[in-house]
Amino acid sequence: MKRYQQYIMPVLCLIVVLAVWEFSVQFFAIDLYVLPAPSDIVKAIGSEFGTLWMHSMVTLQEAVIGLLIATVLAVLIAILMDLNRTFRHSVFPYLVVSQTVPVMVLGPLFTMWLGFGLAPKILMVVFMCFFPIAIAFSDALQHVNRNQINLLRSFGANLLQQYLYVKIPTAAPALFSGLKVSATYCIGGAIVGEWLSASAGLGYYMIRVKNGFLMDKVFACVIMIVIWSLLLNFAVTLLERILFPYTRKRKGVL
Repeated sequence: MKRYQQYIMPVLCLIVVLAVWEFSVQFFAIDLYVLPAPSDIVKAIGSEFGTLWMHSMVTLQEAVIGLLIATVLAVLIAILMDLNRTFRHSVFPYLVVSQTVPVMVLGPLFTMWLGFGLAPKILMVVFMCFFPIAIAFSDALQHVNRNQINLLRSFGANLLQQYLYVKIPTAAPALFSGLKVSATYCIGGAIVGEWLSASAGLGYYMIRVKNGFLMDKVFACVIMIVIWSLLLNFAVTLLERILFPYTRKRKGVL
């Protein structure tokens, strides 16, 4: 029954929504440039799949590179904040303030500073993905059981061993929680960068078809963005299960 509610019910809900959507568009004869039917979107995906795939590879490259850079920076900053309280108190307020600046405001600045290549899109992704990872990992490091650290110290463990054997494994679930959030954000960050300046990518493709009022292709592009975001989120989940399989046992996953 639990598995039924977890998997079957969302699928049934989606089917009902799509059926109502399809019926409404057909019954009320809504124009394609206003709201395409699900069947029109499926046809657009089929006819434009090659183009969508090509643009997807550009966006995916920007998103993955930005996510990797954000992860490395976030882990380093989080460890430094854990090591030094003065550094934490100095940096943390600016991390919070950085999230109050609208991304669309920074985009033109990044473009003027870095040009029209990959760099401003990657920096946009880094800006969007850094905060969730850094905050989640930093907070988890702060709440590591001190008794475990003291036990390691009694055995003569150095600082590196304390992090490798206790702190990082204990904080890993929080780190990957932040990574899952950022993996969902990174595609959106790349898209925003492509809206501002690009010659390829899903954001560029979306702007082009939107200007032509090809709403079925706009929705097809949105579907591709959702799929890639979910796949990246799944990839992070799979990586967590490979690197830290004990986290599944904590959650009661067989």
